[in-house]
Amino acid sequence: MAREESKETLRSLRDGFGEGIVLAARAKRAVVALSADLTESNRLTRFKELFPERFVEVGVAEQNLVGLAAGMARAGKIPFAASFAAFSPGRSWDQVRVSVCYSKLNVKLYGGHAGITVGEDGATHQALEDIAITRVLPNMTVIVPADATEMRKATLAAAEMQGPVYLRGGRPKIPLVTKSEDPFTIGKARVLRHGQEVSIVACGLMVGHALRAAEILRKEGVRAEVINCHTIKPLDTRTLVRSAKKTGCVVTAEEHQVLGGLGS
Repeated sequence: MAREESKETLRSLRDGFGEGIVLAARAKRAVVALSADLTESNRLTRFKELFPERFVEVGVAEQNLVGLAAGMARAGKIPFAASFAAFSPGRSWDQVRVSVCYSKLNVKLYGGHAGITVGEDGATHQALEDIAITRVLPNMTVIVPADATEMRKATLAAAEMQGPVYLRGGRPKIPLVTKSEDPFTIGKARVLRHGQEVSIVACGLMVGHALRAAEILRKEGVRAEVINCHTIKPLDTRTLVRSAKKTGCVVTAEEHQVLGGLGS
């Protein structure tokens, strides 16, 4: 069971990314960060202060962001290229496809402010297609953490693994539904709540909503199983199929279009 949510545990996914990349940089000198004029928005300010020689500001040029990251990966670096998801991979998809994935380069993409919860930024900034356009790319790993704690772990795990990774982040402060001591393995979903009648498979901030829905259902006599499917690709089919066979009913929850997303 995930710990009880409270106002004191509200943190944004981008905060977890900012913490994770600093920890990764301390552990690996090859880690570098690139920003497309969104340093503070993607919580890279601390990284820039601590490692100025390992930080590159490319400006509002998302294609260049990915191209530079690809070149750095070829030179042995572990580049984290950060922008808003609507802009990268949104505007940089061709560079991600050809320069990064086709060549199996060790580039990590952070797509911040994803989904509709960027609110007042409006439709042009609300990425609802980014999971779909990254999961179809060869050699790409797609991770959608449930909270800031898991984002920190995912960022560290991305730095450790070889190959392209897309980390999906967000702006709003959301409840922490995982703990620091909880295991995190890329490609391994976690059952946060066991049930018998329905399986709710969620990713990102929807994991918290799924847990709340399960509690409402419990009061109505329905035992719902909640699965945190933080890795969209590679998908943990073993865990999902086992749960589906047990409950006989599966519902997916994601802040993304169902077409091409977790629900597809």
